[in-house]
Amino acid sequence: MAQSAKQRRRELARKHLERQEARRAAEAARRRKIGLVVGAVIVVVALVMGTLLVSGALGGDDDPVAAGSETSPSAEAPAGPCTYTASGESAVPNLGTPPAVDPAALTTPLPTTATLTINGAPVTVTLDAGAPCTVNSLSFLAAAGYYNATTCHRLTTSDSLKVLQCGDPTGTGSGGPGYQYANENTDGATYPAGTVAMANSGPDTNGSQFFLVYGDSQLPPDYTVFGQITTGLDVITGIADAGTDNGSDDGAPITPVTLDSVTTA
Repeated sequence: MAQSAKQRRRELARKHLERQEARRAAEAARRRKIGLVVGAVIVVVALVMGTLLVSGALGGDDDPVAAGSETSPSAEAPAGPCTYTASGESAVPNLGTPPAVDPAALTTPLPTTATLTINGAPVTVTLDAGAPCTVNSLSFLAAAGYYNATTCHRLTTSDSLKVLQCGDPTGTGSGGPGYQYANENTDGATYPAGTVAMANSGPDTNGSQFFLVYGDSQLPPDYTVFGQITTGLDVITGIADAGTDNGSDDGAPITPVTLDSVTTA
């Protein structure tokens, strides 16, 4: 009997130990799962915030802005002709769509430079051959006077997003030309100071709004890069130095900013 009681105690102790080990293993697994979920949430939040800053900063409201690197995105032209489709929103003003072009079979070269006159001061942009559909659209809108006397409606001044957003004739961040077209020149895209890129409200929703990057910015490669500022960056930094009208890092410039005109050559 004594031997049986001793064996019983050992059996109970062994089962108790097994239960403790099972609880420890379950708790460790739970912690790993929580860690993965939290990590995923952090990544998703970071991406969403970056996208909102661009889209909210550069979105439908078209949105923009991105990563501080001096590496240029690949300049590979899209296959096939540029396609401009109705965006489902009213055009302001309604100019129709740009002329069809096939980047692989151009008979007339596309413009290589653009001059943006902002508050009376010129900002010169070298246009990127890797974004022919964007350059074609910009040239079309500029020639029609679409951008003349419009407002640059958004300024962001955070450490990770430093852009001035322009190109909406309504000045609200929700206007556009009534058409949209696909992203291009985004593979490996980064957004250092001097970058000029299209704002959008999601993939392949480029219209007329664009942003000028005046300080290295952190964005996902979701915004078509179509040019680099060669002269006049100080015009943009001067506007940014004055801040926003609401005192936050995202709002309308406190000093009204007029895009007097855009010309291409």
